[in-house]
Amino acid sequence: MPGQRRSPKPLDAAALDRLALRYVERFATTRARLATYLARKMRERGWEGAPIDPVDVAERMAALGYIDDRAFAEARARSMTRRGLGGRRVAMALHAAGVAEEDSDTATAIVESAVLDAALAFARRRRIGPFAPSVPDRPLRERHLAAMIRGGHDFAIACRIVAMAPGEEPARPESIQS
Repeated sequence: MPGQRRSPKPLDAAALDRLALRYVERFATTRARLATYLARKMRERGWEGAPIDPVDVAERMAALGYIDDRAFAEARARSMTRRGLGGRRVAMALHAAGVAEEDSDTATAIVESAVLDAALAFARRRRIGPFAPSVPDRPLRERHLAAMIRGGHDFAIACRIVAMAPGEEPARPESIQS
């Protein structure tokens, strides 16, 4: 019938490898994300032949150099801090992506070195503190503070930035950090 879709053929080892290669060529990913994707495809399409663990396929792709969790973590940390997100948000994103703690060490160092720059970028984007058009009233300051904390920023830095007057020159790191 013209309106019905045929169900796809069940996967085998070669098809699973092709799916994995196609996925890593299209997306920056981690071993955990690739394994989750492959497991979902195996569940959706079924399996034919000797069983294969999707984690083994992901590990093989990492061994071939198609996946690098450390490089993924560093790139994601740089990107998120440029967008103004704080350390907690970056750590949550890396954890959700399945990056192991030993692979996220360098990313943590990147985030820690850009704490103030990320907080100011967030404040600039959201027009908070020195970037606000006018002095906010107390409820608006509280919303700004909540937004910065949700953005993953440290409470002390968020408080200091929110308390700054519009147009005030942002302080350098040694005077703003707690």
